[in-house]
Amino acid sequence: MRRLLFVSATLSALASPCLASGQEPHPAETTEVAEVVVTATRLPALQLETPGARVVDRREIERRGAVLATDLFAAIPGLTVTRAGPFGGLAQVRIRGAAPGKTLVLIDGAPVNDPAEVNGAYDFGGLDLAGVARVETLSGPQSSLWGSDAIGGVIALTTAEVDGIGLEAEAGSFGTRRGRLEAGRQGATGGLSVYASRVETDGISAADERDGNVEADGMVSVIAGLKARRDLGPVQLDGSLRYSELDADIDGFPAPRFALADTADRIASRTWSGAAGLSFAAAGLQHRLSVSGLDLERDTVSAFPSRFVADRTIWRWQAEGGLGDRVAVVGGVEHDAATGSISTGAEETLTTTSAFVTGRWAVLTGLNLTAALRHDATDVFGEETSGRISAAWSLPAGLVLSGAWGTGFKAPSISQALCDYCFSSQPFPRLRPETAEGGELALGWRSGDGRLEGRITAYRLEVEDQISYVFDPVTFNSVYVNLSRTESEGVELEGRAVLPAGFDLTLAYATTDAVNAVTGARLARVPEQTGSVRLGWSGARGGVNLIVRGESEAVDPAGPRDGFVVGDLTGRLRLTEEVELTARVINLTDEAWQQVRGYGEPGRSAYLGVRLAF
Repeated sequence: MRRLLFVSATLSALASPCLASGQEPHPAETTEVAEVVVTATRLPALQLETPGARVVDRREIERRGAVLATDLFAAIPGLTVTRAGPFGGLAQVRIRGAAPGKTLVLIDGAPVNDPAEVNGAYDFGGLDLAGVARVETLSGPQSSLWGSDAIGGVIALTTAEVDGIGLEAEAGSFGTRRGRLEAGRQGATGGLSVYASRVETDGISAADERDGNVEADGMVSVIAGLKARRDLGPVQLDGSLRYSELDADIDGFPAPRFALADTADRIASRTWSGAAGLSFAAAGLQHRLSVSGLDLERDTVSAFPSRFVADRTIWRWQAEGGLGDRVAVVGGVEHDAATGSISTGAEETLTTTSAFVTGRWAVLTGLNLTAALRHDATDVFGEETSGRISAAWSLPAGLVLSGAWGTGFKAPSISQALCDYCFSSQPFPRLRPETAEGGELALGWRSGDGRLEGRITAYRLEVEDQISYVFDPVTFNSVYVNLSRTESEGVELEGRAVLPAGFDLTLAYATTDAVNAVTGARLARVPEQTGSVRLGWSGARGGVNLIVRGESEAVDPAGPRDGFVVGDLTGRLRLTEEVELTARVINLTDEAWQQVRGYGEPGRSAYLGVRLAF
């Protein structure tokens, strides 16, 4: 917590001269280049030339009527969400079939994965999109860029720089109330933005009502944050601070049947995350020194209560330079220290010291090569070196051929290292890091006027020494072991078309064949087919969007989970330059469906709102 207080103090120092500077404000939004990926690739790159990269900007977030981050992921091929209850239940993301702990999540460059979670995964359950301007995903092994936790890929959220005041309020089904506030001022030498949101709902039963469960499980989610920057000439300072709080009712597995049913269980979590950085030029390079931190408390109230506490601090030096317009290089070193507790209260600290370098070379006009190399030295699990190489070739007629191959690794989580919830008559096995390699090949196309574009990607991912929790019914030994080897391969399709009369269309579709290579069994909670279609219309006074998404059936530890297709309708009507009305109808056809077997999802529901901007 001391590190986050340091970040907070830094932000206050940044903000005060900015607000008193008297500089004329300028719009925070600049000309959009939707295909540019900034955070996830370290070196800026065009989306169409970066295999596995996708961007959802703020305009698209608002058009889709997205409230939670999970509302966006159906539009990104290769991503699947597993959500144990629709309002505040545990929600995790799999990229290309990889387990949730193999996806690194960044908010303003700060890793927010939970060191105290079994797999070290991030819980998206209460992640409101308040203040979020951009969501980037990068699929495939990215350990050469970001180290451990990035075997499956990276999800990076960037908060907005706001110039003005924005207010939003919404109410609707299940006693749902939602409010947001954003305010900020941006000037030539600095800026400060603040945001806050609160979502409250009476909810529905987390355990499916079709199984006789009728108790509503409510949720309260609060998010607040700030972002600041200050240009002092020779040096530039920037920072962000974010607080999130979630209180949610969840259902459990009561005796004597130990089947999912209505209970009084609930979960409460409090998270602080933040980052502060200093940038300057020296010796022909652009340098950046930064520190990011995470402090988390998570309590579960049930027949078997638990409390988990975690914190993580990363110090990083990074330098960027190049040779003319043809070569760009970024490299640096970082130190990552993560501390977490397990169900018994025991704590462990795992540290990693790393060095990395990424370079891009414009070999010829239209042909770019990118390579990355990283060495990670852990204090407990040895050392690993990972790499990645990619290429993009711009062909005639708007075609772009690109491909990548890379390796990755993931150190055991604190829970796995201490063997939480374990019992064994023998010493616990010594775990090895999981390792991975994967490759992809993509063909993209964009029309000359930019009104049509699409991409098809084929990929393969292999994970060795996957860590699994095993139970022996004879000895009752229960431990984590390096047991599995998993393989996933598939095809991803995506497209966008700007149609006449104000209409536009976006498509996303993916096949994922993910199996345990030892047994041949399909991996749990990875549907073989996923897809979405959005048809939108925009006019001078507003717009309407119809979104249809679906998944095929999936294997689940509780049994087969049926496939589903659901549709949502969102609309907005601008009354004046400052006032806009919004409406959402979720699950138009009142489909009975599940993302995780046994956990219900809402039937048809409706929400009305208003947005104010000054």
